[in-house]
Amino acid sequence: MLTTQRRKLILERLLQDGEVIAKPLSQEWGVSEDTIRRDLRELAQEGKLQRVHGGALPAAAIVAPLAARQHIASADKTALGRAGAAMVKPGQLVFLDGGTTALQLARQLDPALVATFVTHSPTVAIELAQKPHLEIIMLGGTLYRHSMVNVGASVIAAAMGMRADVYFMGVTGVHPTAGVSTGDFEEAAVKRALHASAAETIVLASEEKLGAASPFVIAPLHDIAALLVPAGVPKGMLRSLKAAGVPVTVSD
Repeated sequence: MLTTQRRKLILERLLQDGEVIAKPLSQEWGVSEDTIRRDLRELAQEGKLQRVHGGALPAAAIVAPLAARQHIASADKTALGRAGAAMVKPGQLVFLDGGTTALQLARQLDPALVATFVTHSPTVAIELAQKPHLEIIMLGGTLYRHSMVNVGASVIAAAMGMRADVYFMGVTGVHPTAGVSTGDFEEAAVKRALHASAAETIVLASEEKLGAASPFVIAPLHDIAALLVPAGVPKGMLRSLKAAGVPVTVSD
């Protein structure tokens, strides 16, 4: 089997099964495990998969800067934001992540809601400020321009000094075995701190993030209180996510 054929088959297996393991592939195709590992390594360098111990998972899509993401899957993100906003109760202390879906959640909040929101995103804070009865706490740090969020030790220290009722988290990857993940080391550290300081974490994920993995792990799926996904997600994907131990809610 030619190298190009083998690598094409690896990507097809990833799409079909959601993961590949080097040893069974080497036995099936009559090549060494080193050959399969080399294939996986080079495919990972091309951004086509995410290597893990013994094999690989589908790679999360390369995430564009915040401004470029505003109009991607906008209807799904509006629905996710609406579903998340409906979960907020009066009087709660809420952690709200950065990103386009978090912006939609902020926009969908009831203008009469009285609650406290904590965010490390300047753009989300500005959107929240349109709601007259919200108290807004900004976590300050070093601005990560790609996602327009503050990161660093000061953000983490401030988050660890709070106890939120709920954290609405954005991610770039949601995988049944790899858990929830993101593509930036500093962002992942902030998300882990917010998750640890909240009574429950709700992940908002558009369809392209499901079944994919990014390099920096935030938490296993069974640690998440709920996963909000848009309508139209394949039933097989929903079953595999639920089997991993996370309640899944499909937004209308």
